[in-house]
Amino acid sequence: MRAVLTRVSEASVRVGDEIVGAIGAGLLVLLGVARDDEERDARAIAEKILGLRIWEDEGGKMNLDIHQSGGSVLLISQFTLLGDARSGKRPSFVAAAPGEQARSLYENVGTLLERGSLRVAYGRFGATMAVASVNDGPVTILLDSRRLF
Repeated sequence: MRAVLTRVSEASVRVGDEIVGAIGAGLLVLLGVARDDEERDARAIAEKILGLRIWEDEGGKMNLDIHQSGGSVLLISQFTLLGDARSGKRPSFVAAAPGEQARSLYENVGTLLERGSLRVAYGRFGATMAVASVNDGPVTILLDSRRLF
């Protein structure tokens, strides 16, 4: 499972003319589910999101987690994070999980974040979405549940 976390002052996602999810300050999380991902991968990503200290404390050091910052999460499914563009000019998405497996694990990450006392807004799984964000910092972190990077 791969995730791109961007610290934001606000973010929203639109499907057509409808805003389906929006947050104020917090994290925009783009989440890609791999074919070989399991429940443990969802837990690893959720735990990392819950504990990642990327907000400044009173001394200006990144020392606060999302709870301490008072932030929320906008969780967006993005299978293209599993794209492999090492060969040729068209990425291969064979590593991405099929629809129902990806949906289940994506929803599982959201549930785990909610159980961790976070407010979570969602994109619409499988839809073409327009995501808007105002980056804060900017601070962007890459995560991989298997710690490949």
